[in-house]
Amino acid sequence: MRKSLTVIALCLTAGGLAAPAQAAELTGSLKKIKDAGAITVGYRESSVPFSYLDADQKPVGYAMDLCAKVVDAVKEELKAPNLQVKYQAVTSQNRIPLMQNGTIDIECGSTTNSVQRQQQVGFSVAYFITSVRMGVRKDSGINDITDLEGKPVVTTTGTTSDGLIKQNQRGKSINLRNLYGKDHADSFLMVESGRAAAFVMDDILIAGLIANSKNPSAYAIVGPSLRDEPYGVMLRKDDPEFKAVVDKALIATMKSGEATKLYEKWFMNPIPPRNVNLNFPMSPVLKAAIENPTDKGVE
Repeated sequence: MRKSLTVIALCLTAGGLAAPAQAAELTGSLKKIKDAGAITVGYRESSVPFSYLDADQKPVGYAMDLCAKVVDAVKEELKAPNLQVKYQAVTSQNRIPLMQNGTIDIECGSTTNSVQRQQQVGFSVAYFITSVRMGVRKDSGINDITDLEGKPVVTTTGTTSDGLIKQNQRGKSINLRNLYGKDHADSFLMVESGRAAAFVMDDILIAGLIANSKNPSAYAIVGPSLRDEPYGVMLRKDDPEFKAVVDKALIATMKSGEATKLYEKWFMNPIPPRNVNLNFPMSPVLKAAIENPTDKGVE
């Protein structure tokens, strides 16, 4: 009897030691989320159709739907089905600081994965590939970057487009006046109101803003692509355990064909709040990225 009790005691002791050891395996964001009992999702307010506010001021979009898959995967990984999901609005300017200081755990919007940004934050595999072009009024006479000589040009604060327009400005010896919007809606408003001649930004974001404008037929996306850029879910840097969960969820969604169905929902069908159809077919570059997911950042 005493021997049996000793064996039971040893098993209980081993079990007691095993639980803390297993918990200790969690690191980085997974540990933070587990300890807090909540995951905080960063979203954008005007990145149509990726992450924006609908008529009820609820964040919706293609990126939000994909991130819902990520949240489900985190719940499963942590065995926490009742994990609280919080939402935090972010801008192009504050999204990286809010990730670094722990305010948000993932950012679901239209953030380009660049080698430069990888020095500060981490990224998932790409879920979209965009081309940086110009949004203009059709009656502006602007068709190429060389047509911007002497004109005010806007981009959004904290975006990669700012560096691209400056590079082309120097390379082509163009004199222009750089303006900055606090978000994409603000930048587009400068073109609408005539304060800017062109809005340099990702083509799909311009397309979303044009489609939801008062007079969509008055605007056009023009000029050659300044660069193709991959969008990824942003997360904290050097957090391989969490990144593995995020990537696995996104890749599974891509491989199952669900990502393509979500693309059809947001890019090829009427979307809120005005039931506008962007009619933006999936590009060959994006199809390739879905077939062969990669987290490679643009230089």
